[in-house]
Amino acid sequence: MVFAHDTASALVSAAALANAVEPPRTITSVADLDAFYREQGYTGRHDRTTAELDAVLALAPRLRALLLADRDDAPDLVNAALAETRAVPRLVRHDPEDWHVHAVPDDAPLATRILVETAMAMIDVVRADAHDRIGTCADDTCEGVVVDLSRNRSRRYCSTTCTNRNAQAALRARRAAEV
Repeated sequence: MVFAHDTASALVSAAALANAVEPPRTITSVADLDAFYREQGYTGRHDRTTAELDAVLALAPRLRALLLADRDDAPDLVNAALAETRAVPRLVRHDPEDWHVHAVPDDAPLATRILVETAMAMIDVVRADAHDRIGTCADDTCEGVVVDLSRNRSRRYCSTTCTNRNAQAALRARRAAEV
């Protein structure tokens, strides 16, 4: 495994949120946010309000900047997020996960928890000098964030849509070259 489960999960969730505000927007309603919350395995407070939706969506550009920051800039962004939220790391265990780190209370707003979990995950990225695991989509028409947790570092696209679009284009190009 490249990272601990909570680190990998936080990175994937942050990328999903950063990508959710790019066209096509995938989180536009409280119901969409509720689905995101469940799909990403979040626990703790979830208000299911428009205010919460707005706060989480407003966080997306900050997460994108944090995920794509280079190794020398990421620590300042991490430290700012942790100081701003007064994060205090602690070990917790809840179903279905074994011991892992939370750094803000479970009743903290969802946007705060997402920011802190991403910042904590980025600590591991910086310490492991693993920024090459995070980048932008290889599709020329997409700027989505890609978190590559594969063993052979082969993930290039942010979504199945981008993967399929590029596979189809490559297939068409090969067929055209055969003619």
